Amino acid sequence: MSSILTGGRLGVLIFALRSALFFTPLPALLRDDAQLSSTLTSYTRLKEGVYLFRNGFDPYAGGVFRQVGLLVYHALMFIAQCSANYVVPVDGLAAWCLVQIWRIRSNTRNVAQEGLIVTVYLLHPYLLLPTLALSTSTLDNALLILGLYFAAYGKPSPALLILAILACMSPPFALLLPPIILLLMGSPVSSLARPISPQIDYRRMYRLTAEFLLYFSVLTLISSFVAGGWSWTYKTWGAVILLPDLTPNPGLWWYFFTEMFDDFRPFFLMVFSVHLLIYVAPISIKLRHDPLFASFILQGIISTFKSYPTLADPGLFTAMFAIFPEIVLHLRHPLPTVMLHVHAALLLPLFHYLWIVQGTGNANFFYASTLVFGLANAAAIVDALRAGLRIGFGEKPGHELIQR
Repeated sequence: MSSILTGGRLGVLIFALRSALFFTPLPALLRDDAQLSSTLTSYTRLKEGVYLFRNGFDPYAGGVFRQVGLLVYHALMFIAQCSANYVVPVDGLAAWCLVQIWRIRSNTRNVAQEGLIVTVYLLHPYLLLPTLALSTSTLDNALLILGLYFAAYGKPSPALLILAILACMSPPFALLLPPIILLLMGSPVSSLARPISPQIDYRRMYRLTAEFLLYFSVLTLISSFVAGGWSWTYKTWGAVILLPDLTPNPGLWWYFFTEMFDDFRPFFLMVFSVHLLIYVAPISIKLRHDPLFASFILQGIISTFKSYPTLADPGLFTAMFAIFPEIVLHLRHPLPTVMLHVHAALLLPLFHYLWIVQGTGNANFFYASTLVFGLANAAAIVDALRAGLRIGFGEKPGHELIQR
């Protein structure tokens, strides 16, 4: 009992410290940082869109506002009114859901591990700084964790509805549908050490897919009704694929298409967009014995290769390592991966400052740091995937993985 109370007090203390940071000058300094808020998640752009809408103007008429209509005109208008107040309970809910996912996955309760999960999520710099900047990527992460929570506990309708909302906000997250459906049909308990593929009920799979498509279609129709047309789809979902705004961010797209000749732009936009699709089937099939781990790996891939990422995207992936402690001992290169992230975390703000503020650098400086950041994320994904597969092998010479 004393350990539970101690863990609860630690969580309350961390939560209070995070909340206190909103009353410092830090949020105002971070609000428009390109590494923390993208074109699709900027709080400043959100306020601009809400202001235009309230004054009778179409916020999608220009090129500034690109958030999805459903969320903006309803939920996010409330966010704009409440300012920083919304992110405090959102992050707390996400941390609580991660603890619940860990409990059902491990089929146990470990106060020390649960305290580590809460601490890592609430104090992770990649997650804390975008939260202070009021980036709506914090809401994306919370919705994803909440959807995984409902899926892990076998509640298909809430899980699919939340995934549909998330896909409306950020279409790349729709790629998580296959592992989440597998999770709804399977078990969230860790099966990495026993990689025996379950029997798949294809009829139920089709029903769950149809339910997701129904939710997504209804949300799309509601958004179009409120927005007064379909133009919002081009400005929001189209921006994810067509990359109309080349504002620098920690991703791998912006500089490449800044230098791209217009004649070749459509082809490479297609290549970059389709590139994400090629991972879905192999990851979902290979890791169908542990769909929660498959969701974890796919989220990391999406966060690395999406068109408008922020630090919050790989931040969620690295924070979720805490609910997969069984893979930590099997990581092959954890120290180089951590050092790459530290290196990138130092270079990104430094080179951005030298380029934008001081004027002593150029775009190549900042893009070099984003390449280091992308390499760090890729190294973490590959190492995590290898560790998850390695658990299934015996430790003695001559033992091999048997999967059926």
